[in-house]
Parts: sequence; structure tokens; C-alpha cells
Amino acid sequence: MQLTVKGKNMEVTGALKDYAEKRISKLTRYFDHIISTDVTLSTERNWHIVEVNVFGDGFSLRGEERTGDMYTSIDKVMDKLEKQVKKQKDKISRRKQKTPEHDFFAIGEDFTSGKEDKPEYAFENIDVNIRRIRAPRLSIEQAIKQLEAEDHIFQVFTNRETGYINILFKRSAGYGILEPMVE
Repeated sequence: MQLTVKGKNMEVTGALKDYAEKRISKLTRYFDHIISTDVTLSTERNWHIVEVNVFGDGFSLRGEERTGDMYTSIDKVMDKLEKQVKKQKDKISRRKQKTPEHDFFAIGEDFTSGKEDKPEYAFENIDVNIRRIRAPRLSIEQAIKQLEAEDHIFQVFTNRETGYINILFKRSAGYGILEPMVE
């Protein structure tokens, strides 16, 4: 798990950074599908604010807490995130029990639940198999992280900033994004 601890309007001390890293590393005890975690520590007036974003394999979680003490804020936000991670773990385990595992790039494989959801068309002896996939709301950075974590060729997602469906793909030098426009 990649962990980033940064300060906003403040300098993060070594002890504070160690404490945050120690607390957040306990999330992997509950769930091992976590790719990266970003922690932002900040102060505003008399408030000590901790914001944590957890990016995982197919999900992202966010927690924020503000109290009068930074250590208390870290503890409280971790309590919130532990509940969210446990809920996500249960959700994934229930999903795995219901559906068998599929190879996403297998040709001709059906990813829908029923035959009526899978229209097939034939044009001049060419079979067209239509698959319906989920396009989660992600930022471009989150989509890149998920693409790298899953080691796929492309990632379909709904761009959080624009609201459009985007297709992120690997190029020889970086990444490319297709953003279909409806005419």
C-alpha cells in the first residue's frame, strides 16, 4: 500500500507522520485490496482537520474529521474508515459468492445476468456481442491508479469533473483518454 501524508497550512512533524502511518497501516489488516492512501493534515482557526482518501481495487473511500487535537482527529477518522473498509469487504465477499469469476478480456463471454439483457446482432455474417459494464465515477488520477492496479489495457469510467463516460488507455508515452460526444 502506498501511503502519502502531507500537511496543509502546517508542517507535519515526524511523530505526527509516524502516528498517522501506524494507524492507517492497520486498514490492511481488514482488507488487502487497498492500493494507496492519501492523508492531509491541516489546521483552520482552532480546528485540527484530518482528511483521508483510500483508493482500492474498484473502490475509493473518504473520511474527514475535525477536533481540537490532531491525534484525536486521526483516531476518529480511522474509526470511520475502519467501518467503511469492513462494509466494503463484506460487499465484495457477497458479490464474489453470487457471481463466478470472469476474465474481462475473454472473447464472447457474457457479463450480464440474464439472456434478455444480452442482445446479439448479425450483420452480413458478423456476430456482434454487446456487453454492459459499470462505469464508476472517478477522477482521472483515480482511473489511472485503478488501471495500473488491475493491469488492464483500458479503463472505462465516468469522469467526476465532466460527468461524461471516458475510456482511459495506455500509450507508449503515458495515457490517452477517449471522451465520446453524443451528436
